[in-house]
Amino acid sequence: MSFTLAEARAADAADPLRPMRDRFHLPEGVIYLDGNSLGPLPRATAPRQREVVEHEWGEALIRSWNWHGWIDAPLRIGAKIAPLIGAKPNEVIVTDSTSVNLFKLLVAAARLSDRPTLLSESGNFHTDLHIASGVADLLGLRLDIAPREKIESRIGAETNLALLTHVHYKTAERYDMAALNIRARTAGTRIVWDLSHSAGAVPVQLNATGAELAVGCGYKYLNGGPGAPAFLYVAERLQEELLSPLRGWMGHAAPFAFTDDYAPAPGIARFLAGTPPILSLIALESGLSAFNDVTVERLWSKSNALFDIFHALMEQRCPDLVCITPRAPEVRGSHISFAHPNAFEICQALIAEGVIGDFRAPDVIRFGLTPLYLGFEDVWRAIDILAAILGEERWRDPKFAVRGKVT
Repeated sequence: MSFTLAEARAADAADPLRPMRDRFHLPEGVIYLDGNSLGPLPRATAPRQREVVEHEWGEALIRSWNWHGWIDAPLRIGAKIAPLIGAKPNEVIVTDSTSVNLFKLLVAAARLSDRPTLLSESGNFHTDLHIASGVADLLGLRLDIAPREKIESRIGAETNLALLTHVHYKTAERYDMAALNIRARTAGTRIVWDLSHSAGAVPVQLNATGAELAVGCGYKYLNGGPGAPAFLYVAERLQEELLSPLRGWMGHAAPFAFTDDYAPAPGIARFLAGTPPILSLIALESGLSAFNDVTVERLWSKSNALFDIFHALMEQRCPDLVCITPRAPEVRGSHISFAHPNAFEICQALIAEGVIGDFRAPDVIRFGLTPLYLGFEDVWRAIDILAAILGEERWRDPKFAVRGKVT
């Protein structure tokens, strides 16, 4: 496949999503290919934060819980995420972190069954496995860690619950959610889906595929800012059966009655715990405004075009890097990953020249394809710079081998 700089510019000019790029602050001289790890700053966020800090907090003070709808933010923002993941507005709430939400759902759902096994995938994102391990110890379950290709066959009569990440954080491999939900129902078990590398980029249809439980991240494709609150999904039909193991006052049916006994709030609100972090919630809400008037289907169409061009140019110009992401769109997410023994050093050399991807141990460079703001010329220029770094072996400079706390 031949794809020239002129063709890249023409593709950007014809791109119906090109105007959405203006919704983000993108630093001059930087090609940002890490939105699957931390989304860039939406232009709407800073002025909205100033309004909240200076007026709502500064002037209205505690009255803003009522006057400015602070108390309703977790449900209101959850309802805005719902269309991006194929859920009903009353099935999603924004609260806590992905790890905490995983814990809440795993414990709540596991207690509905006396089956002994909690199933998850080897090589899954490590916080998922760490949380699963803690839940297994807490509840006396056996933790079964299986390779991806064996997950479906391991869902059986002893499986209490499965914890699966829809799009793999490293390879971008994607599960067939509909098929696995059918398998789980047939076996009489449940799946908790981690949508951290799906929501806001990949078409997700929780209701249509019969998904019952899910969590997801607010700071990747949803552009909520570093450490943004996560979201939690429980199918409407299951909500009244589950009790959160973290029974904080905001998950109480009447939090301002100040009673000693715990009565769970109706519906999804019972999964709240402590006081909502308003500043970070409002930042996430501002990030979600970048999706106004944009369908997930249109995002996914552009993601596929970006992927195909990225893959083809890499094969032509950087053949020493081996693509580990499936090519077929139905079995992958919206990032593309390559293996190389010196992946860390190459990634650091790229960052030094203004091309920001990321490294995943032990040997993977990962590039996010975020259609709201990434352009075809960005892809062309990034690979042009990478080809020069490889050809001239600039990555061998010892400074690129120095590792910080965050890699």
